[in-house]
This record gives sequence, structure tokens and C-alpha cells, in this order.
Amino acid sequence: MSNNQRIDVYLVCNARYHDTNFARLELLKLLAENEDINTRVAENFSDVDAIAGSKLLITYTCDLRPTEEEQQHLAKFLEDGGCWFALHATNALLEFVDGKPDTPDLAPLFMNLLGSRFVAHPPNQRFRVRVTDVDHALTRDLEDFDVEDEEPYYCEPRGDQTVLLEASYTMPSTGYVQSEYGTDRDAQPQMYLHKWGDGEVLYLSLGHCTGKHDMKPLADVVPAMRGSWNSPVYYELLRRGINWGIGELK
Repeated sequence: MSNNQRIDVYLVCNARYHDTNFARLELLKLLAENEDINTRVAENFSDVDAIAGSKLLITYTCDLRPTEEEQQHLAKFLEDGGCWFALHATNALLEFVDGKPDTPDLAPLFMNLLGSRFVAHPPNQRFRVRVTDVDHALTRDLEDFDVEDEEPYYCEPRGDQTVLLEASYTMPSTGYVQSEYGTDRDAQPQMYLHKWGDGEVLYLSLGHCTGKHDMKPLADVVPAMRGSWNSPVYYELLRRGINWGIGELK
């Protein structure tokens, strides 16, 4: 129930090789469902004071690296009790080696805050997502579900994770420099919680989407792809994540 108090949310939406415009619009629609939420939108982490003054930080980014100073402010935001809902490729920083993407550890503190670092992914595919914690409010009453045309991520864990969703896939990431990374694991986390100080990160790696012009200069035009965004359960996870971040998840 609303207490008529304004809730400040800061949304950073700037995802290279993804349909930033689509993701931004969909997230703003969900945030607008709560009349108490006041959302500020940005393309980077430079307004550290606005982030610090927000209850919830949401990020839909790819290959967006905060400066060292910005990373320190993000750490302070979490240490002081902030909530961070990180989506899809927030933990992905890219460099290209002989035409293939590589993912060197370019921002260690940033990845430590997030609780993982993206390394590689095999081709887009359909896979099954399993609910691993059926009692948590973020996943309660949800059933296992399938996603199509999704990027199945291989990530390096950083610190403790409370895994809420997972999936199993072992295909090599032939398009990446580290093509065999993660293929020896039985399960890959898809959503987890990661504490930092008095705050916490909720990471949801699902959410790939591309528009026809988003792969330039790698490809001139590609078919539009919505991946998990075609699934109603994904929107339910987003709603729950927002409510978690503003302290209204029951």
C-alpha cells in the first residue's frame, strides 16, 4: 500500500549491441505502474550525487565501464544500504582481439560490486530456466520456464551469491576468445542476490534484445530480437525486482 512518499529511482540504460531504446521504454512503463516512483534516466554513472540520493539503481547496460571514481561512489551507495537491480549485460566489458570479443578484467571493483563478471556466451538459443529458491519472495509461486533467442551467459562469480534462478548449458562460445569458459559447470546462475555492506545487488542476466541497427559495425542490419522480453514471466521478474528494490516486495 502506498504511503504517498516519493521513491527516487535512477535508471542507467545504455547497452552496446542491444536495443537500448526498447529496454528503456519497457522499464519506464513498469516503473510508471507505481505512482510514487520518480525515475531519473541516464546513459552513464557520472551523476554520483543523484545515484546516492536514490533508493534504487537499475542498470541495463553493456560495455559501459564506470570510472574509478564512479566505482567508488557505487560502492558507497551499496555500503550505505542502497539497492541495485542489475540487468543482463551490466557485467559485460568488451575488447576485440583479432575480430573476436574478449572480456578482460577491466574494472575489478565494478565486478566485485555486481557479484559476477561476464566472460562469454554461446550462440543465442532456447533454454530452460529453473527456480532454485521456491520460498524467496522474488521467485515464490513461479514455475520453471523456457526462454527463446536468449544469450546464455557464462560468468565468473565474484563473492557470495544467493542463486534464485539457474539454467544448464555447456555449448562452447566459439565467437569469443575464451571459447571454453564455463562449459564444465552443471548450472549457470540466471538471477542471484549479492550483498555489499548494508546494501544488496539483485542480478538478472536474462533480458537480451536487439534492434535491426544495433550490431553496427559488426553487421549492418540484423533481425530484431526480443528474447526473454517475449515471456510474461520475465516481466513478472522485473516487477518483483523493482518492488524488491523499493522495499515493497511482500
